[in-house]
Amino acid sequence: MSTVKKYLSLIKFSHTIFAMPFAMIGFFLGFRIFQAGGIANYSYRETFSSVFREKWLVFLLVIACMVFARSAAMAFNRYLDRHFDAKNPRTAVREIPAGILKADRVLWFTIINALLFIICTYFINPLCFYLSPVALLVILGYSYTKRFTALCHIILGLGLSLAPIGAYLAVTGKFDVLPILFSFAVIFWVSGFDIIYALQDEEFDRDHNLYSIPSQLGKRKALRVSELLHVASTACVVAAGLYGGFGYLYWAGVGVFAGMLLYQHNIVKPDDLRRVNLAFMTANGIASVVFAVLVIADLFLF
Repeated sequence: MSTVKKYLSLIKFSHTIFAMPFAMIGFFLGFRIFQAGGIANYSYRETFSSVFREKWLVFLLVIACMVFARSAAMAFNRYLDRHFDAKNPRTAVREIPAGILKADRVLWFTIINALLFIICTYFINPLCFYLSPVALLVILGYSYTKRFTALCHIILGLGLSLAPIGAYLAVTGKFDVLPILFSFAVIFWVSGFDIIYALQDEEFDRDHNLYSIPSQLGKRKALRVSELLHVASTACVVAAGLYGGFGYLYWAGVGVFAGMLLYQHNIVKPDDLRRVNLAFMTANGIASVVFAVLVIADLFLF
């Protein structure tokens, strides 16, 4: 296995599919108010054409920030959890416990990606640069939370929720209600599916004094909490649709998003975890990608 493939496997690069689509939503929402007077003087198509010519570098920097921040977060998580991973049969095959990558190199990989993230924010705008340490504190700090709170799932959701608001700030340099609603949708969505994923380690977490909703409440109650979080996530995208005055493509996206959340709860049961990975990767990947495509299409068609 090549070195590049080893690190891509370490950070589960394919999982970028969860937050990246919401970052794209935040970025394209930012087109609305790129100039004084907002979009009142422009059609959506004219706005897209004008802003993309001016903001293409910012677009690339946003993508780079997403990749570097997530790589730093995942690598640090693997570094910090390496001793637990070695004891857990499910995770013993990961790169550090399996001896594929050395722990000190993974730590350097984390540091380099964190620095590259900060450098990219410097070239976006001052606000993003000043907030970059706060973002790193959240996404890196998550790795510690399982040691002292079952709310670790919420912290993970908070980390990924920075994607839409961060991308919006990259374009506009200011906060707004709509991207914040999408950020809350991400918090509840990610927290909910992370609880489902954590069902696999309920016994291990309890035996090793690690905190998670499943280890504290048991599988059945944990699934109920996950359901409530996904209801809250759906409510947030509905609220965003009403607040933003979106068209039918947006609402089709809401239907797909809510449908995928419902689907994963139908296929994962407390006594049957065989399809957790299907729920985790496939259902949530479809939910985020299709929703983002339809939201962005709606922005420029209506």
